[in-house]
Amino acid sequence: MKAVTWQGRRDVRVETVPDPEIQEPTDAVISVTSSGLCGSDLHLYEVLTPFMTPGDILGHEPMGIVEEVGSEVTNLKPGDRVVVPFQIACGHCFMCEAGLQTQCETTQVTGEGMGAALFGYTRLYGAVPGAQAEYLRVPQAQYGPIKVPEGPPDDRFVYLSDVLPTAWQAVQYAHVPPGGTVAVLGLGPIGDMACRVAQVQGASQVFGVDLVPERLRRARERGVETFDLTEFDDRKDLVAAIRDRTGGRGPDSVIDAVGTEAHGSEAARFAQTAAGLLPRAVGAKVAEHMNVDRMAAFYTAIDLVRRGGTISLSGVYGGTADPLPMLTMFDKQIRLRMGQANVRNWIDEILPLLTDDDPLGVETFATHRVPLDEAPQAYRRFQKKEEGTVKVLMKP
Repeated sequence: MKAVTWQGRRDVRVETVPDPEIQEPTDAVISVTSSGLCGSDLHLYEVLTPFMTPGDILGHEPMGIVEEVGSEVTNLKPGDRVVVPFQIACGHCFMCEAGLQTQCETTQVTGEGMGAALFGYTRLYGAVPGAQAEYLRVPQAQYGPIKVPEGPPDDRFVYLSDVLPTAWQAVQYAHVPPGGTVAVLGLGPIGDMACRVAQVQGASQVFGVDLVPERLRRARERGVETFDLTEFDDRKDLVAAIRDRTGGRGPDSVIDAVGTEAHGSEAARFAQTAAGLLPRAVGAKVAEHMNVDRMAAFYTAIDLVRRGGTISLSGVYGGTADPLPMLTMFDKQIRLRMGQANVRNWIDEILPLLTDDDPLGVETFATHRVPLDEAPQAYRRFQKKEEGTVKVLMKP
């Protein structure tokens, strides 16, 4: 089969690799009909390269058709149409039953000290072959895959794999009070969808911050009050502008949907780049023990949120030596929640919104749809934010 493989920093290629097979009685194999390109894939493209191995298959946002199931998978059959969550969870351990599927005790990558295994996401998360491919082996298929009806286009459902539950959890974790205000930092796919979810859930004002014209335009067209980062001399001016729209207090909640790709600290960018250029074994040790993030978005969230408000982190951070302004956080009595989305925990709440009325705009959410063979160009355009690229769906 064809698959998108990682070969080095900023080097992904479409190669022919062996077809996946059933390995465990709880496995399934699906033929992939759509697979998303995620902002966190860019971390593998450039930042987290020390944890990658040439030939790793990328991708974690798939849907498709069941081809084969293991003997213990009784809830699926060949021909079923399914969306596959990005994390691999068993559904019956303590963590899964608590709604924390990203901490699944059956698939935790204990050797790396990490949570549940993820598709296509470094050895830290199990080095499980990913979903930007023609076929995908799905472990724990007795629980993970979400059956969806025939008929509507893939775009209606594919975002259940990551974008929708991640944005939904970001808003839930933000604890926006009824009729409250929320600022979303970063209007990439997750930030854009978080704005839409916040509106549907009743926020009175939603503010969006970014520096990419296409992203700002998309959010503005859906009623978000946008702020172009390039129009402010520094963070203080941006914070003051949004505070002016909230009675001088700041928003009740702030969602950081940027993470480690934030524009900001050149020193942190240098450290990330330097670790990525070292031999993998050495670079991984450096990244594990000394890595820092570009923290501009998180620092902005701390300054911006009102006293007693909540910050929700959905942007992925990977540093282990990040400095935090603890005095400010303590003094402002900030509540902080974060983590990978627990996909299956939110599905029942999201599915009723995937109707013909399409209140979240999922059917027009993708800006680009490309064949799998064009994955290298899609990664490059997405990383450079060229040609209005916000969300890419690949069609194997």
